[in-house]
Amino acid sequence: MMTLDELNALLNARSESEHVEFKEAKQRFDFEKLVAYCVALANEGGGRMVLGVTDLPPRQVVGTAAFDVPERTVNGIYERIHMKITWEELAHPHGRVLVFHVPPRPIGHPVHYDGRYWMRAGSDLAPMSPDQIKRIVAEGEPEFVDQAAKSGLSEEEVVTLLDVQSYYDLRKRPLPSTRREVLDTFVSKGFMRQDGGSYIITNMGALLFAKKLGDFDSVSRKGVRVIVYDGVSKLKVKDGKDLTGQKGYAAGFEALIDYIDGLLPASEEIAAALRTTTHAYPKKVIREIVGNAIVHQDLTEKGTGITVEIYEDRIEVTNPGLPILPVDRFIDENQSRNERFADALRQLNICEERGHGMDAVVSEIEVHQLPPYQCRLGTRHTTVVLSRYKQLKDLTPDERIYAVYQHCCLRFVTNQITNNESLRARFKIEKQNSATASRLLAEAVEAGKIRPGDPNAANKLMRYVPYWA
Repeated sequence: MMTLDELNALLNARSESEHVEFKEAKQRFDFEKLVAYCVALANEGGGRMVLGVTDLPPRQVVGTAAFDVPERTVNGIYERIHMKITWEELAHPHGRVLVFHVPPRPIGHPVHYDGRYWMRAGSDLAPMSPDQIKRIVAEGEPEFVDQAAKSGLSEEEVVTLLDVQSYYDLRKRPLPSTRREVLDTFVSKGFMRQDGGSYIITNMGALLFAKKLGDFDSVSRKGVRVIVYDGVSKLKVKDGKDLTGQKGYAAGFEALIDYIDGLLPASEEIAAALRTTTHAYPKKVIREIVGNAIVHQDLTEKGTGITVEIYEDRIEVTNPGLPILPVDRFIDENQSRNERFADALRQLNICEERGHGMDAVVSEIEVHQLPPYQCRLGTRHTTVVLSRYKQLKDLTPDERIYAVYQHCCLRFVTNQITNNESLRARFKIEKQNSATASRLLAEAVEAGKIRPGDPNAANKLMRYVPYWA
């Protein structure tokens, strides 16, 4: 049972971290909505629905007259979702508080109401994505990376199928003197398992170190496909350049990035008898975006893989699965769908350490004066788009706004200020044209992407932060 002291402590806590949902409900609260919130809380591991408290901080008890016969209410909830919800009333000095206690859903079984699998999104409700439902259903089963890709293998067969040398090259360590030491290391890293006198190569081992992904049925369609188009549409593939990588991600990553880099548009300049080549996109950006696609893909999606499409004016990198984080938070937050897989890739220097990634992309974009990256969400795929250089006057309104927003996010996460001067440096705007930078900042403020840190500051002292800061 909840005490008044516990309630007072919760008023100052973040509801999402405490599995608590507050609703004011002074006079009434819709019963159907209450059922939906119980479904959402159950799907998130259980929690408490508290009525009679203001929704937003600073929260205060206002009292509620809703559901004056709670016994009837919880019986009605049970009839609809077959979950045993309990309730209690607290006599707070500022009014009656009604608390519904929601148990967690059974493992592997998402809860629905009238066919809708609800979850919370801020202070509202949202339907769960197919990806989220699938992850719940898969609970209790081994993760995809731990499942067997090929079993019953001898030591000789393992080293025939896996490029074990690449692991030590990437870790900058010498290859051990005996094959057994190599295999013991791969077992300790989860790339393989021992099964009596034979070995099992896991999906993670195959994904990272396969000499040929086609040798493993479970990952055979997960090679990175690279397509070069002639022009700005998909109408024509350029010179038959449509190839799919066959090596594991770790074993073949550097060669893959070199291959993509060699296909990108470039220009040559000759000065002082020296020939220099300038690529349209920084190699570091390509490496990071492709690495992110590998790390954040939904590995359980079948029949589809990562695609890198090169057009005359842009490059698009698409991976299976929708992002876990909101698109606007890619720069300042980092959360992986496949944590152990991501950790292995970090150790092999395929992707950045946690907390770095898209901020490095934005930094390189600004150095090379490229338009902002864009993120396009499909029904089951995520696409990151990087465009070739454009002058400021040629950027679309959306590109201008997102360039300012990404600049502001980058400055925020690196503890730097965003102001007229920083934006002039971003776009190479001369000081006498500072009014142009002011207009760009005003556009982003009006679009709700950034806001003044102190609205009362004088114009010359105005600093900006991302809208979520």
